[in-house]
Amino acid sequence: MLYLSKSKYCGLWQCPKIAWMKKYKPEELELDNSVIARMDAGNVVGDLAMGYFGDFVEVTVKNADGSLDLEQMKRKTAECMKNGVENICEASFDYNGLYCAVDILRKTDSGWAIYEIKSSTKHENSTEDRPVYIADVAYQKYVLAHAGVNVTGTYLVCLNKDYVFGGTLDIHKLFLVSDVSDEIKPEEAKIEANLSLAEKLLQSPKEPDIDIGVKCKNPYYCGFWKYCSKHIPQPSVFNLYRMPFRKKIDHYKNGRIDYDTLLHSDTVTNGIQLRQMLHYLSEQGDYIEKENIRDFLSTLSFPLYFLDFETIQPVIPEYIGTHPYAQIPFQYSLHYIEREGGPLLHKEFLAESGTDPRRAIAEALCRDIPMNVCVTAYNKTFECTRLKELAEFFPDLSEHLLNIRDNIVDLLVPFQGGYYYNKAMGGSFSIKSVLPALFPNDPELDYHNLDQIHNGGEAMTVFPQIKDMPPDEQAKTRHNLLEYCKLDTLAMVKLWEKLKEVTEDDKNE
Repeated sequence: MLYLSKSKYCGLWQCPKIAWMKKYKPEELELDNSVIARMDAGNVVGDLAMGYFGDFVEVTVKNADGSLDLEQMKRKTAECMKNGVENICEASFDYNGLYCAVDILRKTDSGWAIYEIKSSTKHENSTEDRPVYIADVAYQKYVLAHAGVNVTGTYLVCLNKDYVFGGTLDIHKLFLVSDVSDEIKPEEAKIEANLSLAEKLLQSPKEPDIDIGVKCKNPYYCGFWKYCSKHIPQPSVFNLYRMPFRKKIDHYKNGRIDYDTLLHSDTVTNGIQLRQMLHYLSEQGDYIEKENIRDFLSTLSFPLYFLDFETIQPVIPEYIGTHPYAQIPFQYSLHYIEREGGPLLHKEFLAESGTDPRRAIAEALCRDIPMNVCVTAYNKTFECTRLKELAEFFPDLSEHLLNIRDNIVDLLVPFQGGYYYNKAMGGSFSIKSVLPALFPNDPELDYHNLDQIHNGGEAMTVFPQIKDMPPDEQAKTRHNLLEYCKLDTLAMVKLWEKLKEVTEDDKNE
């Protein structure tokens, strides 16, 4: 008998091999921070949306090990339906080995309506929904209908991208409900064929002969990518800088995989991608365009500041004037040098967890960064956007904040522009790639040597949790946050010094 949950069915919808891998080789699954964050967001949104229609009964039952007790959940669902409960959350059903839990099962005059909750956003006037969501709802309707439930409606509930928090959360404006009854009809027609394919695949321990493709990252990045792409040589077309994944797959399908083949095919015309491949194959040292680097350095002046923000992204807006997933800065690090040859100085800010950090960080920025000074950021669009948002919300500080924004120079330029390239950078010019490429043996600049927090995703996750920690753990975590952000701006200083060094070497020759 075929056993499938709705999540496994949706994985099957994306790629049949996903369901097989989860059954026979689950140890090969790799979840990155973005996937974990999406799952966490789904839990937060799902819990809040349960109250959309008012009173409800949640039938979730867990075993001692934390797994779901599906049998008890099905029994509780049947009892609630028999007793006329209007809104049943996580309503559980199975049919012939197919299982699903409906986020909200709502009683109607003649039957029951399915409401599927998603943590993604959409605009109020949008009429398009992700195809995988439609497949999800179609599967639920199929299971419920075959389990004897009269399904009278199918709805998708998403976050309203246009909702702005005004101080009191209004979940009826926060969520957008879409009737997807017409959209699911084409998907309903495919279910039987999909289930037959799944049964055939899952009954055999032989690995399906399904090659990589666009589906590996659409609609979600597949956690089995590393396993399924292990036959690809390194480096390959998949390491090329800023080439769309769909185009990489096209090269792969046509046998243009390794750098030598790509170069001889004359199908790659992007200058940075060509340089990346040529430099790797030539086995030369650093590629340096000294004149372009000098031109870039000439745009910098003293006093010189190096700025980096850390932000949180509350799924449900918590602060006045913000929307779902708004980027809220809560921390910055600031290294600076007041005059040429002067000492390297440092300032920093870290808000109190559990409070709105925006006013405090805006005031600190105006205090720590004078007007009309040169500021650098790495990929400045992020910092500039945060400064613009703070300026809009605090008009009394806007002149100073916008002045900081208008004087930011992007330290990414010489690397993204190809003025300085090292093959260890691969296909990325993020600071996490450039830094170890230029300073491979410097423990001071190794993010792996930090305690607890090693990247922005971890900083974003841990900051809201600090308010609930014991005092000693709070102090330790705040220290680790400060050390992480401090390394980001120290890294910028080191990159700036390296750029100066390679041009000064030329003068001394």
